[in-house]
Amino acid sequence: MRQNRRTMLGITVVVLVLMAALLVSGQRLNAKIEEGEMRITELTEQTAEEEARTEEITELQEYMKSDEYAEQVAKDKLGLVKDGEIVFRETDGE
Repeated sequence: MRQNRRTMLGITVVVLVLMAALLVSGQRLNAKIEEGEMRITELTEQTAEEEARTEEITELQEYMKSDEYAEQVAKDKLGLVKDGEIVFRETDGE
């Protein structure tokens, strides 16, 4: 009877130690899962930002191919004007 109690007590201790180890491991795994989910969220946001940026670049490329862009550059950087246009420039107020 005494031997049976010791055996049961030993088995109970081993089972409790194993359960504690599993509980700790489970908590660590849950923390890693949460970190992974946060990383996925961050990467998804970065992907959306990069897609929007790519779209802006594509639109800018299309605009730069247009006659409107060429005309604007000619006016702003080269000072060219169309026939019949009058250019007004600000002075320093002197």
